[in-house]
Amino acid sequence: MWKLTRPDNRHDKLTRDNLLDLQDHHLVRIELVREDQRQVWVLTKRGHGEAKKLLEPKGIRVSALRKQEYDPVTGELLGASYDDHSAAVTTTAAELHRVGIGHRLGFATEIPHRLAGGYVQRADLVVRAREAGVPVLLLEIDRRTEDAHDLVTKLRRYWEWGRLLAPDAHRLIVDLVRSRPDAIEDVGHEKRLWRRVYSPTGREGLVPLAFVFADTTAAKVDNTVKVIEEAGRSYWAPRRYETYYQEAITAKDYSQAVPVVVTTLKQLQEHGADAAVWRRLGRKDEQSLTDALDNPDGDALYRRQYARAEAEDERRRAAEREARRPVCKRCGRKFTDQRWEETTARTAWKAGDLLVCGTCHADDVARQEAAAEAARLEAAAPPAPEDDPEPGRRRGWFRRRP
Repeated sequence: MWKLTRPDNRHDKLTRDNLLDLQDHHLVRIELVREDQRQVWVLTKRGHGEAKKLLEPKGIRVSALRKQEYDPVTGELLGASYDDHSAAVTTTAAELHRVGIGHRLGFATEIPHRLAGGYVQRADLVVRAREAGVPVLLLEIDRRTEDAHDLVTKLRRYWEWGRLLAPDAHRLIVDLVRSRPDAIEDVGHEKRLWRRVYSPTGREGLVPLAFVFADTTAAKVDNTVKVIEEAGRSYWAPRRYETYYQEAITAKDYSQAVPVVVTTLKQLQEHGADAAVWRRLGRKDEQSLTDALDNPDGDALYRRQYARAEAEDERRRAAEREARRPVCKRCGRKFTDQRWEETTARTAWKAGDLLVCGTCHADDVARQEAAAEAARLEAAAPPAPEDDPEPGRRRGWFRRRP
């Protein structure tokens, strides 16, 4: 607690005095005395209840109560291995807080995540640090007391939890997912359970998960990470985008994956949690936490590549269409779009000669109209007078008889 509340203070007297005062009021108790004589303090049941009333702002959850259980026969305190583990969890939180990742009330331990079958997967540590670019991060602290495949199982459970529907999901969506489980991938994250518990991560995919290894060797860490990387590939690995422009798209689809980063507590203590000590599964180099959680080859790249591929496809189709554009048999000019459409439409019988361009067709129409006008005028003109065989005789006149 001293490391978490006053990370830059070399002396813990102030924190110790406060804890002793809280102990007098039965609000905290000593959980463990470590080899370096540092004491690990936890809340009592009474203190846990007080903390929930006084220290819980909106959106922040108080950690689960650490119960004090004894062996009914020997009377010894149970869960000694958990004590060292809890110390590693607290130290991890202190290292994150020391570099500005998470505020004091932004940390919570033993947070339950209930699965569909009733099993509860508890996160060792949950960090909320939106101001540091980490809106939410689940951490599993491993002291190599668990088999590597057990960590893969934890990863699978977090992946399954991220695919659960929210309680208020529409009945039709619920029925669809029950009948076809893969249909959950077409349901937006805002309609899933995890979005009712945590705020948006600001990145693609499910809630990110970090494995922090403590009190172990580098060789054991490397072997464990290899197992997680291979056996858990279907849970953390991105997929290819299913798109028409398959060859032009190299971006990866992270929407259904759990972002997983790994590091060691020793690295956090030596270099700081804000240094390049985090490795994202699927990548070789170590990065800072935010860089490791970001997806430079994800959705943003996909949108850029898709736009370029679509523009290139549009240019290609335009060039192919231009190559098919008809040429006028009379003047050699290419058809305009309007003329081309006139000659290929269902009313092409109205377009006249289908092998001439719009200009030549207009000339044909003009000649036809001129000829028709001349014929009309000729038909409407009065008939010419006939030749009179008797010049002196006119129509309407009568010759007087002698």
